[in-house]
Amino acid sequence: MENTRFTQGMEQLKAIDGKGGENVIKSLEDIAPDLGKFIIEFAFGDIYTRERLTTEEREMITLSSLLTAGGCEPQLEVHINGALNVVVKIENCI
Repeated sequence: MENTRFTQGMEQLKAIDGKGGENVIKSLEDIAPDLGKFIIEFAFGDIYTRERLTTEEREMITLSSLLTAGGCEPQLEVHINGALNVVVKIENCI
């Protein structure tokens, strides 16, 4: 399989969010399919594959950003599950 931004992004999405992430992308198919592709390629294919931060650190940053922004409950639910999937431990957050 070709190692494209999309395939790298899908691998990251599945590793972090599992079915929850796939459901988010599927929910966009009818209303904004290009947005789903962009999320996979950019957020997960470009950003999440960078080596400076660990996946756990990225999820902690994402959670804190969503919490401070407010009104992001659906995204927060997906990323809480993602943080649990990548074993973010509460002692790492203190």
